[in-house]
Amino acid sequence: MLPRPRAFRHSVSRRPLVAVVGPTAAGKSNLGMRIARSCNGEIINADPQQFNRGMDIGTAKPSRDERALVQHHLLDIADPHERIGLALFQRRALRALEETWDRGKLPILVGGSGQYVWGLLEGWTVPEVPPDLDLRAGLEARAAAEGTAAIHAELVDVDPEAAARIHVNDLRRIVRALEVFKRTGRPISSCQLRKPLDADVLVIGVDVALAELDSRISMRTDLMLRSGLIQETLRLLDAGYTRDLPALRAIGYREAAAFVEGELTLTEAQSLIERETRRLARRQKAWFKPADPRVNWLTPDAHDEAVSLVVGRLGIRLPV
Repeated sequence: MLPRPRAFRHSVSRRPLVAVVGPTAAGKSNLGMRIARSCNGEIINADPQQFNRGMDIGTAKPSRDERALVQHHLLDIADPHERIGLALFQRRALRALEETWDRGKLPILVGGSGQYVWGLLEGWTVPEVPPDLDLRAGLEARAAAEGTAAIHAELVDVDPEAAARIHVNDLRRIVRALEVFKRTGRPISSCQLRKPLDADVLVIGVDVALAELDSRISMRTDLMLRSGLIQETLRLLDAGYTRDLPALRAIGYREAAAFVEGELTLTEAQSLIERETRRLARRQKAWFKPADPRVNWLTPDAHDEAVSLVVGRLGIRLPV
């Protein structure tokens, strides 16, 4: 078992960093924008889906106007067929942090991926094991035939510590953990050392009741479809990107592609996007627990309170 997380210790002698976390559609981007504009900040993206070029609507990527108002980092840094894993994200994010601090700005990490957020803040050491595509394909085929729970049960046998941390339906992380074990003979949990980031970290969580979150997800899905999600997916398919790519299997694009191919009606596609996004939001909530002492929870519209928290905890001076 991992030790219970401790609250971050604040020190004015270290460089400040704000992280805005929480489930998808909770309002992280708006809160991060408000903090950035009020506190002379720049935003560092920690949402893996937003790394990809040409995938704007389905990932709720910040608009051009928002990006003109506040400098954003780690958006549009890969093509859809390329994968930015945790190790590469850590290197790119650390570089963005240094550049932001060097400019005298406040970096604000924004994202709902607990793996990427905590991987950066806690300094996880990622095993240097390159992907084995054949092994991954075999495990994914087994999961499709036997169910993800069967693959998770195999992980329980070889690495119970990792299995306890990975949700039974999180196929990608289960496959990666088994891949590391099968390639090295070592459990992935034994390879994942931690060296916390040397920064004065303030984590702000966006707290939304499930009923409100579900409503937000429905409204955002409707907005995505009205804004051109189907057309964006068509452009990706026309550019030669295939439906089996991980990027196009992401929520929203998977259902839009099925609609394009005549496998779903538009109503069915919208319903599936909403359902799968709700499931994703609940998995993300598991990464950011209400009792975690590292996280300061605020409601989505508590923008003034968030700015006050940043000023008070980190000693940030507001621009005159």
